Amino acid sequence: MSIEIKVPPLPESVSDATLVAWHKNAGESVSRDENLVDLETDKVVLEVPAPSSGVIAKIVVENGATVEAGDILAILEEGEVAAAPAEAATEAPAQKPAPAPVEAKGPAKTSPAVRRLLDEHDLDATMVMGSGKDGRITKGDVMSFLKADDSSNVTPGDPAPAASETVVSGFERSEKRVPMTRLRARIAERLVVAQATAAMLTTFNEVDLTKVMALRSRYKESFEKKHGVRLGFMSFFAKASVEALKRFPVINASVEGTDILYHNYYDIGIAVSSDRGLMVPVLRDVDQMSFAEFEGALGDIAGRAQAGTIGMEDLTGGTFTITNGGIFGSMMSTPILNQPQSAILGMHTIQKRPMVVDGDIVARPMMYLALTYDHRIIDGSEAVRFLVSIKEQLEDPARLMLQV
Repeated sequence: MSIEIKVPPLPESVSDATLVAWHKNAGESVSRDENLVDLETDKVVLEVPAPSSGVIAKIVVENGATVEAGDILAILEEGEVAAAPAEAATEAPAQKPAPAPVEAKGPAKTSPAVRRLLDEHDLDATMVMGSGKDGRITKGDVMSFLKADDSSNVTPGDPAPAASETVVSGFERSEKRVPMTRLRARIAERLVVAQATAAMLTTFNEVDLTKVMALRSRYKESFEKKHGVRLGFMSFFAKASVEALKRFPVINASVEGTDILYHNYYDIGIAVSSDRGLMVPVLRDVDQMSFAEFEGALGDIAGRAQAGTIGMEDLTGGTFTITNGGIFGSMMSTPILNQPQSAILGMHTIQKRPMVVDGDIVARPMMYLALTYDHRIIDGSEAVRFLVSIKEQLEDPARLMLQV
């Protein structure tokens, strides 16, 4: 029986998608629930699984095409035992057996980014041992395999190896035109709109993280042993932000026309860098979470964002955003609003700097904080006091526990 493979229902507010890559060719056999093709929307990559085992009889839409919900992508001939492609009948019956995998067999399910990397280097997923959750293969696993395999010791973006050791003088000037991904184009659009519609202003402060670092160092091993998650810095900043938002509700609000919409909940977006671009997955009701619950939820949602398996519902509806440029070495920046939110907190790298403490100059681990806010509804005094509140809580972490 022939089955039409169609574009599944798209997320709300998404009208179409781009067909990124087929993972099967016409004539190839497939298993039920095996991913056939990746569809990229403005926010997420959707996988289209096979509804039944069989053979791909025809591919209707090629890579790069724009599709809408319900469009036919391919025709599948159903059958538990897949027939061989017609072309295969004309080939010689005896073929050289494929080489055995170099490592233990890994999982078949991989993220779109990992599959593209495997395709670039003509690798099969079974050749790479996965270290991710449930044995999932990560980009790091692929890169480690490439480095360990002399025949494929190349990283993406490296120039092609020279034919000999001869040093060639000079170089050839070239250009490469690459279209934006849908996500990158959407990010660009949103940033331009934010710049054009909000009265953005940034205020700065600095925080001494001596006590937070000491507290984290003292309890991180027992924390991880008890809760099974690592105690990071982000949970301290998120909890401090929530307490500050409670004191200054307008910073947790948004603009709707000529109205100010106040939220009595605290859904915090955490900016995450991925191969497809910047994503801001949202953690709901952070005020109700313990440190361990927050760290666990953050690890899960950030991992799915980086793997390209996150859902649209996890990327919408935040009331406040935190971005950490410090993990890349940023000393100071002015983050751009994630509309319709009215403020975003920027964290930066921790550096030891000379500070005057009780009349003495001492080295302290310092971080610059930046708060970009919409001056249409947030006054400068509120923005400054908001940052001071975060600073006070982080410099005396007992305040976080006592909520004072």
